[in-house]
Amino acid sequence: MDKLIAALLIVLLFFIPILMKKTIETKQEDVATEEPCTIYITVEGVDEPLPLEEYVLGVVAGEMPMTFHDEALRAQAIAARTYVLRATDRGKKPIEATVSAQVYKTMAERKERWGKEFKRNEKRLRGIIESTEGDIIVYGEEMITAMFFSTSNGKTETAQNYSGSSIPYLQSVESPGEDIVAAEVERRIEMPIADWNKALGSTWNADRFKSLQLVRNQTGRVQKAVSGDFEISGRKMRELLGLASTDFNIAYDITNKIVIIDTKGYGHGVGMSQYGAEAFARGGWTAENIIPYYYSGTKIKKFELDESECLKSPTLANNSK
Repeated sequence: MDKLIAALLIVLLFFIPILMKKTIETKQEDVATEEPCTIYITVEGVDEPLPLEEYVLGVVAGEMPMTFHDEALRAQAIAARTYVLRATDRGKKPIEATVSAQVYKTMAERKERWGKEFKRNEKRLRGIIESTEGDIIVYGEEMITAMFFSTSNGKTETAQNYSGSSIPYLQSVESPGEDIVAAEVERRIEMPIADWNKALGSTWNADRFKSLQLVRNQTGRVQKAVSGDFEISGRKMRELLGLASTDFNIAYDITNKIVIIDTKGYGHGVGMSQYGAEAFARGGWTAENIIPYYYSGTKIKKFELDESECLKSPTLANNSK
């Protein structure tokens, strides 16, 4: 009996390390395959919620051409991620897919837009998004409202001039070189006087145009337009007339009864200029240089989300193959 017990002990001593090894390996395997914490973005008009990084890819594709430098695209990715996280309260609310928020392009739309270049562009863009994964812009420790626009008039606009609210990181900065990289900075509209009157909801004649004063702010944009008892903000006038920017000049052709409007820049002018970012990128700047330049006093940090707030999702899939 003693010999039998001794033999059993020897067998157990042999198998215990093996069993322990298998248990440890199983635990390690469980850890390795655990899916990362992420959040989903609900885009209006898109059937299924999207993982954050997949959404950012679609925004960069919608907001910038693929002819842009990698560093400009990286800056756009960081701004887009910051914007959506703040605008949706970290994915809790839906967001529009248009210029009223951020332009988002689905994969089907990207395929249609890029055609034969789809695989190459998709692969390149996924690499760019992955290089910024989780990066957001903060002022102090607070995530910013990362406003951006297409083209400036040589300077960005302040939040104070745009909305009446002063925001420390949305100040005016010089944005040189855009006239070199942008296909079109200055635009002209010729509008029949009937269309002008309909848009503004008032009746204008030659005398009223003669007394028109465009009051400009320190960035060269029209803060308000005044003519007799008529007064309107430059921002509102831009909206009503469908102008490219608030840096505009107005002339009236009496003979042909046409209003001639010349504009400079494209967009509201607040935050990061996309063509300005491209100009800086071509000059050797990285996204890490571009972001704090356009968003004064900010820094880039990794986004942190409490495990209890998020859903489990696979990492950014490579669908370009």
